[in-house]
Amino acid sequence: MNESEVKAEWNGTKAFGMPLFGFPKIALPGVFAELAEQGVARAQEGCDKLKTTSEEIAEALRETYSDSAKSATNYGLKLIDFSNANTVLAIDFFARFMRSKSMTDVLTLSATQAHKTFDTASAQTKDLWELAQKLATETAEPIRKRTVKVFQKAG
Repeated sequence: MNESEVKAEWNGTKAFGMPLFGFPKIALPGVFAELAEQGVARAQEGCDKLKTTSEEIAEALRETYSDSAKSATNYGLKLIDFSNANTVLAIDFFARFMRSKSMTDVLTLSATQAHKTFDTASAQTKDLWELAQKLATETAEPIRKRTVKVFQKAG
């Protein structure tokens, strides 16, 4: 910095009715301009990084939403299939029950129905659990991968 960039002059004017006690007025245009340019450059760089990060996260969320929607649809369709199978099983039991001719037939039919119902419910619960795990994994994995990637870039 040379002398022409630094001006010191006495300013005896009053601000808000108070004297300035003769403090020098210093103009440092070169230094402040350079600092301002650096600040703007850093702010622009930060905004660019933020924009890129935001776009990557939005893309991850779009992919995740799409995958989750497919998995949720499959889960819902599986529930409908199970509901239909359970209804058919109950109607079949009721029809056989109505045709029963003795108490022994009713007890045998009831025991058989209980066994079928338990086996069916166990299999359905297993299938639903597997679908729920798949849904959770498919939802979390893309977000985890993108988040790791974003933080690795930022670091």
